Amino acid sequence: MAYDKFTVLKSTAVPMPMENIDTDQIIPARFLKATERTGFGDNLFRDWRYNADNTPKKEFVLNNPLYSGKILVGGKNFGSGSSREHAAWAIYDYGFRCVVSSFFADIFKNNALNIGILPVQVSPEFLEKIFKSIETDPKAQFIVDLPAQTFTIAATGEIAAFDINTYKKYNMLNGFDDIDYLQSIKPTIQAFTEKSFY
Repeated sequence: MAYDKFTVLKSTAVPMPMENIDTDQIIPARFLKATERTGFGDNLFRDWRYNADNTPKKEFVLNNPLYSGKILVGGKNFGSGSSREHAAWAIYDYGFRCVVSSFFADIFKNNALNIGILPVQVSPEFLEKIFKSIETDPKAQFIVDLPAQTFTIAATGEIAAFDINTYKKYNMLNGFDDIDYLQSIKPTIQAFTEKSFY
């Protein structure tokens, strides 16, 4: 499998209520030298996370021990900018499995789905409820149900539905990337190619 299967995730969340978080902020260009997916989490939001002398910026949310979890909640237009896959790799490598926003850049959204990060798009109003829930209780729990395509605020029971491409959903449920999917239907492909059309 390319990554762990995603079914139902119950987790706390890390809030980043800024809009227009772009891929250069997610992973600065100077860290794009590697071609494997590992190691990028160390430099996730590098310039927001660390000072020039590599000491952590105490005010940045990833350096705040109050917040943790496998869900990252961002503002509108998350993942804009360049098409670098490394932005999704950095988020996954850090440990996030789900990113929530009221709008995603299309290329980032597809890159995320390809490596096992679930982008959950909700309404601006529901997003604000999520941020308020975390503000009230940094350890608030959220439930991401991929089979049902719902996101639930556990404390209140409020639920938002989200859309996902059927093919990408199947792959995430099985932990497949595109190559894994083709391998999974190899017998069908072989049977088709062996058919005589004459």
